[in-house]
Amino acid sequence: MESIDKHIIGKIKKARRGSVFFIEDFLRFGSSMAVGKALERLVEKDEISRVARGMYACLKTHELFGKVQPTVEEIAKAIAKRDKARITPTGVMALNALGLSTQIPLNIVYLTDGSARTVKIGKRTIKFKKTSPKNLAAIGTISSLVVQALKEIGKDKVTEDEIKIILTHLKKEESHRLEHDIKLAPEWIRIIMRKALNNQDNEQVV
Repeated sequence: MESIDKHIIGKIKKARRGSVFFIEDFLRFGSSMAVGKALERLVEKDEISRVARGMYACLKTHELFGKVQPTVEEIAKAIAKRDKARITPTGVMALNALGLSTQIPLNIVYLTDGSARTVKIGKRTIKFKKTSPKNLAAIGTISSLVVQALKEIGKDKVTEDEIKIILTHLKKEESHRLEHDIKLAPEWIRIIMRKALNNQDNEQVV
C-alpha cells in the first residue's frame, strides 16, 4: 500500500503544479480500489487535494491566498484530454473570454463530441453538452469563441461596440484559421468575421 502512495505522489509531483489527475492515471500502480484508497490517504495527509469527485491535484500556492484551485477551464480541458474529446465553451463563458461580459457564470456549458455529463466543482458546475461534429470543426481558438459569443448575443442584438471588440480579437487569429472557420459560421456571423479578414488583407497591403 505504501508503495502505491509513493508512486502516485511521485507522479503528481513530477507534473506542473495544479495539473488535474484521475484515478485512471494511476492504474498501473494498482487496482482501481487500491488507487482510490491511496488517493484518499494522500488527501487526508494534505499531500494532494481533491478538486472534484474523482479528480485530484497538487495545488499551486499563492503567497497571499494560499492554495489555488485549478480553474474551471483547466478542469474542463483535463476531462476532455482524458476522454479524448473536443470541447468549446459557449454562452456567457465565451462572452467573458472575449471581454464582452464581466459576468462569471456559475454554470459553465461546453459543447463536446464526447459523453454528455455534468461535473460539480464546489458551487459551480461544468456541463458537457453533446453536439454535432460541425459545431466543433473550428480550428481557431479566437474565431471559435467569437462564433459562440455571437450566437449567445443573437443576430439582431449585437452592437457596434461589441463588433469592434470582436474584430480587435479576430485580428490576432491566423488568417488560414479565420478563413476556415468563417465557412462554418451562420451567414450573419460570417459577415462580421469577414471584416476582420478584410482588415488583415488591408494591413498586409499597407
